[in-house]
Amino acid sequence: MTSAASSVSSADSSTHRKRSKWDCETDPALVASPQPPSKRRHIAMHHADVSPSLSTSPKRPAQSIFVPPRTRHPPLASSRSVYSYEKLNSIEEGSYGIVFRARDKQTGDIVALKKLKLDEEKYGFPITALREINALMLCRHDNVVGIREVVVGETLTQVFIVMDFIEHDLKTLLTLMPSPFLQSEIKTLMLQLLSAVSHCHSNWILHRDLKTSNLLMNNRGTIKVADFGLARRYGDPVGVGGMTQLVVTLWYRAPEILLGAKTYSTAIDMWSVGCIFAELLLKEPLFQAKAEIELISMIFKLLGPPTNDSWPEYSSLPLAKTITLPSPQPHQFRQKFPFLTIAGIDLLLSLLTYDPERRITAEEALQHPYFSEAPAPKHPDMFSSFPSAAAGERRRKPFSSPPAPARGGGHKLLTDLE
Repeated sequence: MTSAASSVSSADSSTHRKRSKWDCETDPALVASPQPPSKRRHIAMHHADVSPSLSTSPKRPAQSIFVPPRTRHPPLASSRSVYSYEKLNSIEEGSYGIVFRARDKQTGDIVALKKLKLDEEKYGFPITALREINALMLCRHDNVVGIREVVVGETLTQVFIVMDFIEHDLKTLLTLMPSPFLQSEIKTLMLQLLSAVSHCHSNWILHRDLKTSNLLMNNRGTIKVADFGLARRYGDPVGVGGMTQLVVTLWYRAPEILLGAKTYSTAIDMWSVGCIFAELLLKEPLFQAKAEIELISMIFKLLGPPTNDSWPEYSSLPLAKTITLPSPQPHQFRQKFPFLTIAGIDLLLSLLTYDPERRITAEEALQHPYFSEAPAPKHPDMFSSFPSAAAGERRRKPFSSPPAPARGGGHKLLTDLE
């Protein structure tokens, strides 16, 4: 009896001992021993006798006709360790991750490592991170930041996205630049931005957080759209229900989202593009509001209040009845942008159009006459270079020649030199 009890207790302890769910070894206590071939054959024949219909039923295909065979997929490979990279410095911390500058120990390439915030996750891998990785892989483009790989650390909460390192972001650059971009440079930047946004939309991806701090720029005049943490796929038809309204940084948020629209489309990205265009022209954000009500008021002041002609669907928006519209007035674009050409004003008005259905698309904006009039867009290689704040570089003090000697002070200067 004692031996039997001890064997049972040992079996229970082996069955219930704490094991990692990631353990790749199979617990022999949890798996039945395999039957010998003769026994398995006997069991199969017995089932055939009891249920003859099972033996005559058509066999299921081994592979679905709608899914390509496994041989057509790229081979699965394990992720590299984050220790393949040498951490150089921290760049910034956002809502969904912390970005570092690092060096690949094998190739010497400088990259950006984005550590995903997983410490507080209770329900597995966050959907925002999956969407970001998927969007970056789908939207490979010259003006979209390139994803290289995903690496892991020693624990399940250490997951890093490896991306190309870009020297600047436009927000920081606009703050540090001694003078604003030229018209020819703004055209080049806008063409690159519109090309990237058009590519994302053609791949059914909404960015949902376009702003100058998410536009990276290298020292060769090329910008890259980054930070796809809020990006997601959308369907056809374009308007999709059930999409969150907690998207887009406040200053770049489209009026339909501000007024509680439950469906939105690519037009919300185009409104953000219009705000970025204005920011490049002004060297500061267009709508620097502290709250949504203040932002709506600023939009109404610049564009004039919406009407049934400019926005037929306005009255049907959830929050439209809670807002008292000001008296009708024309837009104030000419006063706000006195040096912008007529074509430039038209493009800005087309981007900042109330009605999402009438708002210009990225593909249409690329063909706008503003980009074909003088001055022509500047070649990216002709852009000025600046020290990279992300790389920890500091702006050099401009060289200044010594002051001319005071009248009658020549003898003193000569004496000092001697």
